[in-house]
Amino acid sequence: MSFPRTASPSRTSGTADAIAGGTLTTIIRGLSGSSLDLVERGKTIFLPGDPAERVYLLRCGAVRLSRVYESGEEITVALLRENSLFGVLSLLTGQHSDRFYHAVAFTRVEMISAPAASVRHAIAADARVGLMMLQGLSCRVLQTETMIETLTHRDMSSRLVSFLLVLCRDFGVPAEQGITIDLRLSHQAIAEAIGSTRVTITRLLGDLRSEGMLRIDRKKITIFDPVALSRRFS
Repeated sequence: MSFPRTASPSRTSGTADAIAGGTLTTIIRGLSGSSLDLVERGKTIFLPGDPAERVYLLRCGAVRLSRVYESGEEITVALLRENSLFGVLSLLTGQHSDRFYHAVAFTRVEMISAPAASVRHAIAADARVGLMMLQGLSCRVLQTETMIETLTHRDMSSRLVSFLLVLCRDFGVPAEQGITIDLRLSHQAIAEAIGSTRVTITRLLGDLRSEGMLRIDRKKITIFDPVALSRRFS
């Protein structure tokens, strides 16, 4: 799938300057063929089987990565926050390969992407780029491990609570009372992320609200006491 792109001009010395600056954002923006992509909530970024031709860096919003199995079941493997690196399979294989994951905009997102070939050239030219990519990939692995731990809960109530705590950690901002998850989340979106149904999520969130654990205002969830919530369902 392609999006309208704002291409960055080719810069030979720009990449070297970006590397010296030490930020992955400026490095990717300085690569030949890089672009700024805006994707609306719910839109697919890439599908399983799509050619792995570009590397992405999330600048704003959240991206859901999932795997679709032969049974038709779709399982979330990571919910990426800003500054997350994804789509790096082609860098690891060093040859043409296809996507394993389904990447969809969980919220409206802004991201920078660059051709995998340009990224490989930058890594070959300066080992510091490779180190930054490795650090970014390590964060992705940790996010996947966290999501797997969340989905191992057989009880859907515990699974929901675990997911809310992950969102608090990755997307939470201090509020007057507790921590507000800085994402507009529909019950359907939460259900899809943790393998439940909208009806079940609506009921469970209602239970948590009745128990004084959280508040929902215009699709934003505020957890009053994340530690207490964790202890309550541990």
